[in-house]
Amino acid sequence: MDGDAALQDLKDWQHVHNVVVPPFHLPLDAVRERAGRNHMDVAYVGDVLVGCSTVRPPEGDEAVVTVIARVLAEHRRQGFGEQLYARGLERARESGAGVIETLVLESNQDGLRFALKHGFAEVERYVLPGLTIPEIALRLS
Repeated sequence: MDGDAALQDLKDWQHVHNVVVPPFHLPLDAVRERAGRNHMDVAYVGDVLVGCSTVRPPEGDEAVVTVIARVLAEHRRQGFGEQLYARGLERARESGAGVIETLVLESNQDGLRFALKHGFAEVERYVLPGLTIPEIALRLS
């Protein structure tokens, strides 16, 4: 992938992230930094941006891998989340995941239903400093 295409993918990932998770608005420099440590993917239908995903590498003694799939509201319930999630799970398992987790904002009821439907169970709710909407950590059963 050439530099222009890679930059556009980062900008598209940033756009989806910032629309789906507005309390965690990320500037492009932060997205670049995350891309250096996480696997980040962008999903399109033709030239239309539909979603993005993040797979964080294994952490801790349990080798916890976090898999997050985000789909723009107008493209939900069309199977794109399934595809992003399946690719994320595959990458997580390839990386040696002992445990797979995901994170969902409490206000994202679509995302929470998706996670619960796919075998995740809530393990923790917390509010990060400066924010008011709880984030929910869920673990794959």
